[in-house]
Amino acid sequence: MLVASAAVLADGDAAAGKHKTAMCQGCHGIPGYKTAFPAVYNVPKLGRQHAGYLVKALQAYKSGERSHPTMRAIAAGLSDKDMADLAAYYAAEDAETAGK
Repeated sequence: MLVASAAVLADGDAAAGKHKTAMCQGCHGIPGYKTAFPAVYNVPKLGRQHAGYLVKALQAYKSGERSHPTMRAIAAGLSDKDMADLAAYYAAEDAETAGK
């Protein structure tokens, strides 16, 4: 699995990822946003996170290893390429997100 993850990371396209952020911005793009379901907590910032971390987190939501229902639903519809592209975009220095 580690080899596949590394290959996916190498293929991430930040420009393509920028066009896939609509589903992320609704929560992660709001400074100080807190979710109320299933528990109240601060929604993490995505901008400038390490690409490898972001891909692994999305893979964990998709597989059910991480259990947040909204993130599981979103990740379920993402391909490995989508995850790599989003990770490349958010890891970039110039990622346009209020969630930096």
